[in-house]
Amino acid sequence: MNNAFEIIGGKPLKGEIIPQGAKNEALQILSAVLLTSEKVTISNIPDIKDVNKLIELLGDMGVVVERLAPDTYSFEAKDIDQNFFQSDAFRNKGGSLRGSVMIVGPLLARFGKAAIPKPGGDKIGRRRLDTHFLGFEKLGAKFNYDPESGFFNVDASDLKGTYILLDEASVTGTANVVMAAVLAKGTTTIYNAACEPYLQQLCKMLNRMGAKISGIGSNLLTIEGVTVLKGTEHRLLPDMIEIGSFIGLAAMTGSEITIKDVHYDELGMIPDVFRKLGIRIERKGDDIYIPAQKHYEIETFIDGAIMTIADAPWPGFTPDLLSIVLVVAIQAKGSVLIHQKMFESRLFFVDKLLDMGAQIILCDPHRATVIGLDNQVQLRGISMTSPDIRAGVSLLIAALSAQGKSTIYNIEQIERGYQHIDDRLRALGADIKRI
Repeated sequence: MNNAFEIIGGKPLKGEIIPQGAKNEALQILSAVLLTSEKVTISNIPDIKDVNKLIELLGDMGVVVERLAPDTYSFEAKDIDQNFFQSDAFRNKGGSLRGSVMIVGPLLARFGKAAIPKPGGDKIGRRRLDTHFLGFEKLGAKFNYDPESGFFNVDASDLKGTYILLDEASVTGTANVVMAAVLAKGTTTIYNAACEPYLQQLCKMLNRMGAKISGIGSNLLTIEGVTVLKGTEHRLLPDMIEIGSFIGLAAMTGSEITIKDVHYDELGMIPDVFRKLGIRIERKGDDIYIPAQKHYEIETFIDGAIMTIADAPWPGFTPDLLSIVLVVAIQAKGSVLIHQKMFESRLFFVDKLLDMGAQIILCDPHRATVIGLDNQVQLRGISMTSPDIRAGVSLLIAALSAQGKSTIYNIEQIERGYQHIDDRLRALGADIKRI
């Protein structure tokens, strides 16, 4: 089966690790190849299930896909098979892949119509797609749900630029609406736009293709519609969630690790949040060096109050790293309140950490207080199942720091987001194998 990891923990690791390309950027950038009939070449693509599925889906639609190197592909969306979108194959593939909603904006922009199966995906609370659909409707798209086929049919034969105030600063929602707007007639203004680095990357790439987007990096984007876009080349940023995970891994296992080519200036407050936990992080060129440290002490606020770490839309701290912060805090000196504002069930893996010996008070579905053990007590290895991608990696870090053997089941959840994670950890000296 090979769908579990067996980990013997408690060993310090050492060495260099290279973060993979950013998954969330990949899903947007890959969808954008549909906006032009010319060739688009993309490098630093992570070799993970969700991304590979989307590449396969593009091929099924009629995009000519060539793999030029392990992490580099070219895409040419000259002839798209419009009938494919009504097929069972599309329903089965598109329905199982949350990223597939990202193809809707480009399809509407270029062909004036699209169909989408009702979406499924990760168990982290209900992620709504309303933001996407409301944005398309404001541009003039008409939605028609067909309960028999389970598809939304969208007619967008006449998209016109308009003022759009997004109901939430959704990254995928913003990206999707931007892609629809670049070929609409007239000017579109998007306020409360997400401004994540991944979205900035998408906008810069679209501008290289001939789009006219200004306000990149802010929450107010202005898009002047153009009639046609051309091909380009693009390299994905490294995945900041992986970078944060490796910082946490180094601290928790007392390891000396260098994380290579991190695009430091695009990491926002991520390094600073880990510094608040007392972790020493040194920037060396474009690498992050973390020395081996026996102890790290959580800062308090200036008035002595307990540190709170909460997520917020970018440039706030990403919700994807809160579970990593929570795990790393277990062995810190001091206490911290973790407040997960944006999703409602991301903290439900805490029970596994309690079984391992962590001191955590789960206050409610959104808040947990971690009382650091200061490495006075080691966690103990247990058997556990991973509920979602982020929790999976957090549990992996806990297991690598624990005394004895841990088994993590349901690891396909982890592999949806992290490529060859076991091989890369073994290269640092981790005792991890598939069973």
